[in-house]
Amino acid sequence: MNLTDYNEIRGLLARHGFRFSKSMGQNFLTAGWVPERIAESAGLDRETAVLEIGPGVGCLTAQLAQRAGKVLAVELDRSLEPVLAETLAGCDNVELLFGDVLRQDIPDLVRGRFGEMRAVVCANLPYNVTSPLLTALIRSGCFETITVMIQREVARRICAAPNTADYGAFSLFVRWYTEPELLFDVPPHCFHPQPKVTSSVIRLTRRAEKPFEVSDEELLFTIIRAAFNQRRKTLPNALSAGLGTERSEIERVLEDCGLDPKIRGEALDLDAFVRITDGLDSFRRKKEGYLS
Repeated sequence: MNLTDYNEIRGLLARHGFRFSKSMGQNFLTAGWVPERIAESAGLDRETAVLEIGPGVGCLTAQLAQRAGKVLAVELDRSLEPVLAETLAGCDNVELLFGDVLRQDIPDLVRGRFGEMRAVVCANLPYNVTSPLLTALIRSGCFETITVMIQREVARRICAAPNTADYGAFSLFVRWYTEPELLFDVPPHCFHPQPKVTSSVIRLTRRAEKPFEVSDEELLFTIIRAAFNQRRKTLPNALSAGLGTERSEIERVLEDCGLDPKIRGEALDLDAFVRITDGLDSFRRKKEGYLS
């Protein structure tokens, strides 16, 4: 069965009484080159285990199974169970798990299902939960690479550079843990139903170590979020509001870091945010020591 042929997919779904769910963001691929190219981009071999999220009718799953040692496909929609049982019947290295991956203990899941195999993610992610899913997958620290198809707008945010409209807190979060690459775009006509937006495939490669040493990682991300929550404000104003710190103290820290107090967060790279974090942390410690 050609799992990207619309007529065959339509017949398959009709046999099992399946109906598309808008709430789950279901858009099935109807262009064979797309799952092939995604699977090829994931760099798989027989020593690799793949976590796939949202297999749909299994067109990408089948491509992954041809290349990887094991595929664990997690699907939220239980009405797809008989569909996948039919389409993946010949794929002995595929395991199906029905449920919400965001409710799973991901490190425990990977240890239990993959053992000592090299673990990666390769998936066509549902648009409506892309950011929470990527955040959970990255924070788990389990995967060497995460190769996913997502909305192009989100892909551009992830790969954005400073001083661009797409650059933001999520860009910096992803870059702290991974090295992102924008691989290729997938137009709407490659899906059914057709989404209203273009998709992009990206690959996130886990960093062997963090890009910089920082005194307080939690404070770093608090500062980053505060800077972009009010991105039109200058950094002293944004951080003063977000951190509950006097503007004059923020300005002093910025000057000590060699930064213009009139600068905005969107102009700063990771290195600059790390320097601000270290400077503010040091200033607070000195102040607390003085007050005590």
